[in-house]
Amino acid sequence: MSADLAHIRQVMAEADCLYNEAEVEAAISRVAEAINGELAESNPVVFCVMNGGLIFSGKLLPKLNFPLEASYLHATRYRNETTGGELFWKAKPEVSFIDRDVLIIDDILDEGHTLSAIIDFCRHAGARKVHTAVLIDKDHGRKARPDLKADYVGLSCIDRYIFGYGMDYKGYWRNAPGIYAVKGL
Repeated sequence: MSADLAHIRQVMAEADCLYNEAEVEAAISRVAEAINGELAESNPVVFCVMNGGLIFSGKLLPKLNFPLEASYLHATRYRNETTGGELFWKAKPEVSFIDRDVLIIDDILDEGHTLSAIIDFCRHAGARKVHTAVLIDKDHGRKARPDLKADYVGLSCIDRYIFGYGMDYKGYWRNAPGIYAVKGL
């Protein structure tokens, strides 16, 4: 089912820009600097969480100046699950990470149910250590676990419906050159 493009365009026209492109790019550089300082000697496997993590990963990876193996994974969590953390894999990791450090790159840490389940999956499947990098950490008290924090965070943002740099609004505007909040949401 195709979205109403007039509505999609209107959402962008009325959106509040929380972070412009220069601010986002500077945040990505800061994340890369921190990762370079901590993971350069660890020979990590780096997983991009699709689809949201695609742009952040694409901007971040060239700034990491050490050998790494890059791959991707695609998992979703059913919202109606009562057991929390159960994943439906659209694409499981295909690179072995047994006894290796893993870096998971995603667009946002909102409530974190999917990210938390991916972390648990990697740990149970033999990763030596699991690190996480997110472009945005949404500021609220509804995290999947009280201790859930990303190791590397680009920017924090208010608790609104946001899009841009990989995050979407109804499947659109992942390509927006900044971080935007939907008007009224």
